[in-house]
Amino acid sequence: MLTTEPALRAFTQNVFLAMGCSAEHAALAADVLLLADLRGIDSHGVARLTGYVRLWEKQRINATPNIQIVHETPTTATIDGDSGLGLVVAPFAMKVAIEKAEKYGSGWIAIRNSNHFGIAGYHALMAVEKDMIGFAMTNASPLVAPTFSNERLLGTNPMCYAFPAGKHPAVVVDMATSAAANGKLEIAQRLGKQVPEGWIQDKNGDFTTDPHALKSGGSLLPLGSDREHGSHKGFGLSATVDILSAVLSGANYGPWVPPFVAFLEPPTDPVGKGIGHFLGAMRVDGFRPVDEFKHHLDNWIDRFKNASTINPNQKVIIPGEPELEAHADRIKNGIPIVDAVADDLNAVAKKLGVNSL
Repeated sequence: MLTTEPALRAFTQNVFLAMGCSAEHAALAADVLLLADLRGIDSHGVARLTGYVRLWEKQRINATPNIQIVHETPTTATIDGDSGLGLVVAPFAMKVAIEKAEKYGSGWIAIRNSNHFGIAGYHALMAVEKDMIGFAMTNASPLVAPTFSNERLLGTNPMCYAFPAGKHPAVVVDMATSAAANGKLEIAQRLGKQVPEGWIQDKNGDFTTDPHALKSGGSLLPLGSDREHGSHKGFGLSATVDILSAVLSGANYGPWVPPFVAFLEPPTDPVGKGIGHFLGAMRVDGFRPVDEFKHHLDNWIDRFKNASTINPNQKVIIPGEPELEAHADRIKNGIPIVDAVADDLNAVAKKLGVNSL
């Protein structure tokens, strides 16, 4: 089905309100999800909404969290999200990071006791709006095997870096540290399609293209897929996210991270609280005047856009560019929703007494 941004936003807010979220939190949570759909990151938009509802029904998400700073220095803080929606907890934390950066040049926030926070790009872009460089990363439930292992010990553990430009849009490097995000598997499952080789291995450690392989003991692979193609680098990036997001904050890490799906119970021997995030904001003018930086980043973008290419009909793609193109298209032409996702959303809406999509 095809829907409009205002209709999808209103529907999403109403679902969060039915969960007991405040009007402010419902609007914010919907904003995070809608940005994912508008930017073409369908795996992290409203397709995730029913997952949040099911976790709330299992009392694993607190719709009215008391988000608190539990440790603080002038430039750093640790925040406890009180089991709230990561869609709400992470923006709260980024505001703290930005406030610290405004006073001291940079702000770095570790978060524990949170939940899935949507796309990392939403939070990093909050800093860009203030002429700052934004950082956002989160650990996730274990679906990824380290290099040489067939045991799921890490999440897809995304990281994002966002840089403000001048005449050009911001450069946004937003990526999973696995070969593919789990949401892409979920989309392939709904569409009945196979996935590319190198995304998943089966329980024996062999490549498979079956998007359901995780259900039979398989695992996602780190960025790089195997050792010969640099999977140890993807493993290292994922480990960095896990350590900064959770070991530093007091959240669960590695195989102890609670699952996003409600039908699986969290580990009975937790090593921390909830899921962890790590966010940061750095003032550009802490290094050079903002206008100078933006001018040179524009020059950087222009040079890379004009690089010679293997195929003359192609151009180098700047990080964040495809998402901006999707945003413009979907604002104009509407947001596509996979039928299976629409059916799930409407089923949840009926249960909560919300008007269907």
